[in-house]
Amino acid sequence: MAKPIKETPILYDEDAYRFEMAAHNVKPLPQEEVEEIMRVYEEVKKRCTFPV
Repeated sequence: MAKPIKETPILYDEDAYRFEMAAHNVKPLPQEEVEEIMRVYEEVKKRCTFPV
């Protein structure tokens, strides 16, 4: 039987402020990293064939 999912904790004060600031100030990855991630993704996609 599956374990129950715990409630997500609520953030208050400084923790909530830091979380919100981090969410609004996301820095994009450099283009080289994005290209490397996509290259690896395509390689894995080619190797994984699952019958449907």
